[in-house]
Amino acid sequence: MPESVHVRDHRIDLLRGIALVMIFINHIPGTIWEHVTSRNFGFSDAAEGFVLMSGIATGLAYGVPFLKGRPTWAQALRPWRRALTLWLAHVLVVSLIVVLFTLTRDQSGILAMAEKRNILPMLNDPAQYLPALVLLGHQFAYADILPLYIFLMLCAPAILFLAARWPVAVIQGAVLLWFVVGLAKLKMPTYPLDYGWFFNPLSWQVLFVTGIVTGLLLRQGRRLLPVRTWALRLAIGFLILSAVWVQVPPVAAWGGHGLWLLYESWSFPAVLTSFDKSFLYLPRLLHILALAYVLSVLPVVRRLAARPALAPLVMLGRHSLPVFATSTVLAYGAQVIKSIHGPSALLDTALILAGLALLFALAQAYDTRKQQKPLAVTPAA
Repeated sequence: MPESVHVRDHRIDLLRGIALVMIFINHIPGTIWEHVTSRNFGFSDAAEGFVLMSGIATGLAYGVPFLKGRPTWAQALRPWRRALTLWLAHVLVVSLIVVLFTLTRDQSGILAMAEKRNILPMLNDPAQYLPALVLLGHQFAYADILPLYIFLMLCAPAILFLAARWPVAVIQGAVLLWFVVGLAKLKMPTYPLDYGWFFNPLSWQVLFVTGIVTGLLLRQGRRLLPVRTWALRLAIGFLILSAVWVQVPPVAAWGGHGLWLLYESWSFPAVLTSFDKSFLYLPRLLHILALAYVLSVLPVVRRLAARPALAPLVMLGRHSLPVFATSTVLAYGAQVIKSIHGPSALLDTALILAGLALLFALAQAYDTRKQQKPLAVTPAA
């Protein structure tokens, strides 16, 4: 069925809210609850879904002037205003993380954690690393997703302009760039330390571009991919295979050996046969695209998004940027507490529940503040 071009699609908010919850849990490593997030049931995780949905939201929020053919400069560069907001949020997040580790660096285990998270160089030499941190040249682990979004939003006006005219060609170009970058392992440079961006925007752009084209077509009441029974069965089959692969060690061993044979004996490149997250290698990419296709087809997703019981998750997705930024700081706070007090299932549960309660309260506060304003299209995350 064609999508409405006027009514906000709460499926995006629901799925984005679920992704936010899973990202928060995954950003507190070593808890029992990370075993129930989506990454344990397929090749991709919540990050891939979030980037794809951000692309869809960008197409919906900023695409109309491009579809009409002649956007003004103010209209065309609106994504850059969003990029500035994202950058300000990122600077605030990393600043709070630096303060947190500065105040707790004398506690047992904190410096070791700071070293693993790329925070220790900033603590030891702030004069050199502060400019690099602010300019995205140095990034902290678990706080390196917003730089990816900033880069993509800076590219969004050009992508929107091209996608409104040549959607198929734009996707083909994005896939070609993804393949070349993964094949050559071209890294987005970092400084002063040369380790490269963990979320390589030159690879992850393929999801964002696909999302933008999807959003533009939704604005026109069209689908990117038509609903076909054979395609739906194929996608569901792949999702089942990936879930079994991840959950059943013998299947993972058999499948991994098969991919190794393709790599070693048949000279298939690693971009097609491995699971690297930084370059978004093929199994991860296919998994999130198959999942998105299935979810876009199932009517139950729309019904679930309209259920009052799931309204809190929809609300989280509606205010994704402040919720995500706050969740990053809260997750780091939880990591520090866990490091100081040691492993405890009870403590892990309390930290996660307390953090989620704060995130829902934050989203509710944003909802309350904006409830008198006209309903807008979904903003890009």
